[in-house]
Amino acid sequence: MKRIVVVFLVVCVLALALPAWAAKGKMAKDLKNEPKDKEVDAIIQFHTEVPAEFEGKLNQLGGKLKAKMHGGKMGAVTMKVKDMEDLEEDSRVKWISPDRPVGNQLFYATRATNARVIHEAGWKGAGVGVAIIDSGIEEHKDLKNYSCGAASRVVYEENFVPGEKSAQDKYGHGTHVAGIVAGNGSCAGDNRTKPYEGMAPEAKLISLRVLDSDGNGKESSVIQAIDRAIALKSTYNIRVINLSLGRAVYESYTEDPLCQAAERAWKAGIVVVVSAGTLGRTTAYGLEGYATVTSPGIDPYVITVGALVHKKTTTRVDDHLASYSSKGPTAIDHIVKPDLVAPGNLIGSAMARGGFLRDKVSTVKGNSSVDKDQYMTMSGTSMAAPMVAGAAALLISKDPGISPDTVKARLMKTATKTFPEWVNYQDSKGIWRSVHHDLFSIGAGYIDVAAALVSTVSVPAGKSAASPAVSLNTATKTISMVFGSSVVWGDNTSFPASVVWGDSILSNNLLRPSSVVWGDSVARGFSVVWGDSVVWGDSVVWGDILRGNVLGWSLLGTGDPDPSVGEPVQ
Repeated sequence: MKRIVVVFLVVCVLALALPAWAAKGKMAKDLKNEPKDKEVDAIIQFHTEVPAEFEGKLNQLGGKLKAKMHGGKMGAVTMKVKDMEDLEEDSRVKWISPDRPVGNQLFYATRATNARVIHEAGWKGAGVGVAIIDSGIEEHKDLKNYSCGAASRVVYEENFVPGEKSAQDKYGHGTHVAGIVAGNGSCAGDNRTKPYEGMAPEAKLISLRVLDSDGNGKESSVIQAIDRAIALKSTYNIRVINLSLGRAVYESYTEDPLCQAAERAWKAGIVVVVSAGTLGRTTAYGLEGYATVTSPGIDPYVITVGALVHKKTTTRVDDHLASYSSKGPTAIDHIVKPDLVAPGNLIGSAMARGGFLRDKVSTVKGNSSVDKDQYMTMSGTSMAAPMVAGAAALLISKDPGISPDTVKARLMKTATKTFPEWVNYQDSKGIWRSVHHDLFSIGAGYIDVAAALVSTVSVPAGKSAASPAVSLNTATKTISMVFGSSVVWGDNTSFPASVVWGDSILSNNLLRPSSVVWGDSVARGFSVVWGDSVVWGDSVVWGDILRGNVLGWSLLGTGDPDPSVGEPVQ
């Protein structure tokens, strides 16, 4: 290591000693790769303050100095790439780089999930079909192939909204979801760093419209769309379905028609990814947001996804649960949900310019008028689910023979489990929120696509990755996971529960009262949140809570926190 350091220092000294005419190679690679005649915005760094005569030199080259920065040692310029290459020979110039965009949440989220690492390794979901069952998909440049104006990757579209014929997105939700799954960001105003690149930017999209221009729909429409996805599986290699929608829980998943339709798709070889819902702030009946996961996210087979607040960094350590994200266990069946969490807050993605939501939520905040006209920001578990759907497409593109159960198992086992127990934060409206990270809020943890892609564990034939249930011991005030004989969880060789869900949550398969929300020292005590009359009690209570009498979920909805007014909440 010492030798490497010495060699490095010698090279640096020799470089400084070079004459001005030899001081080349000062331009960033992404700028060097731009067309020579293209006029771009760039930042030039100098060894000293920007020379007084430098502005005149820029003018001679057809450029313009827009601003001096960094104590006068940086200049923001606009000029052609070929003219910038002439500046490399100037000994006063230290480095020339693009004036790169400050990325929105999709920019950071794809990197924090480690999807961008996988893209650079060549895995981008090529050939994998992802069915978006939503409000439709409007034609958008980012949903075409990489060259602007090329063929669309939306290879099939169909309408299931009663009384309508058009499959176009008149609401705006489906287009946004599609961009998170498979937008390539290639036609943004400044695309060098791909600020709007989704999780699987080469995947094919199948648009099955079930939500109308107000974002509402019927359960039957969703079931028909799932059926169509199964029927078209071989034609378009549909391996993933994204359902960023949900409805109230009325019965066990074994009887719930939405759940059964989703299970059918799963058993047909299609990974089904579902948003958990956005009822995490519910205080009705003392729930504190627990047991509010919506259908079909209550089904043990599907991958149910909760939302994280992303802190606009490419790291993962500062991200935390969004207070609105619905938590488990599921109503009636007490299934451990969500399965995973992913960034879902203030995500910038493709905008349907003809959609209802265009004027109801924020367009992206940036300098490019092109970006503001093409992208909008939304929040919700609806945005987190397509993160995982895209991740599934990446795993399938690398391993085409992989089963839905193995996709789920790899994502869950490799997910990051390290969260602080409590986080207090201010949302976008200045309101302080408090979130607790536990088994029923973050599930198996934060998806890590890179880790999942190199995982080799598999679910053997005859086994499934169905999420376990939990049972309550009222005497000891503890709960334990219940593993059926056909599920892979609890296998101490490949899938021990303490590894999949984390030691900080589990202790000998028993949840420790002192470390989770029903502990005696926590205000949300056991007798309040986990009282027999609420979570574990008569299912009639759930009818009152989730059928719209309390929470207003009488319609299908989209699973987003108040998307119709102003800035989306955190």
